[in-house]
Amino acid sequence: MSHPTVMMATTSLDLTLYAWSVKKPTQRHGLAEPAADVFAFLNSDGVSKRRIEFRKRQTLFSQGDPARSVLYIQEGSIKLAVSSAAGKEAVVAILGPGDFLGEACLAGQTRRIATATAMTQGSALVIEKGEMLRLLHTEHEFSGRFISYMVTRSLRTEEDLIDQLFNSSEKRLARALVLLARYGKPNQTLILPRVSQKVLAEMIGTTRTRVNYFMNKFRKLGFIEYDGVLKINNSLLNLFLHE
Repeated sequence: MSHPTVMMATTSLDLTLYAWSVKKPTQRHGLAEPAADVFAFLNSDGVSKRRIEFRKRQTLFSQGDPARSVLYIQEGSIKLAVSSAAGKEAVVAILGPGDFLGEACLAGQTRRIATATAMTQGSALVIEKGEMLRLLHTEHEFSGRFISYMVTRSLRTEEDLIDQLFNSSEKRLARALVLLARYGKPNQTLILPRVSQKVLAEMIGTTRTRVNYFMNKFRKLGFIEYDGVLKINNSLLNLFLHE
């Protein structure tokens, strides 16, 4: 019989993926579709912001920088990593289109606790802390969408901790691949963005050699495919979610 704590980790992931897959009801002010319409709202004339474009490997902010703004990613992928005093780095998140970045400043964080580095070229909207707080107080539908996003991120953080404590490195890698492919989002093809095996190893707390071994195993078993891009097959989802 499965250990009850491990079962809890799998069930919790099921709930989060289900939450991602549920389409939000139609809202006023053009907030019916999560990513495109939130961007349209934030990019409207009534919101004070600036648009930035970033190149691959560009640092958007560094650990220890003043935390004064929130970013909303329009295009591209961004790695969020923390470094110890000894220089050891751990990847805590990889964010993409539709994700917020740096939102901890809204809760009183005065310094960035992680470094944000672009993994691809892309663009984002930068909203200063005061303007973001104004929107959350006056635009109730946007506020509701933002709270829903933050609850989902909180669930993800809890699941990450459970994953690290109780799951094998092989299962942690399978989960990371599923989440990076954005499983559960409407009409989303299970294609993985460009992520090196080194970054995957940092995400799941193992070595690049182990990641390489498991990736080759997954490919031989037909769980993943390489064809210019990395495709995640349903067999990996079934193995992970129902194991």
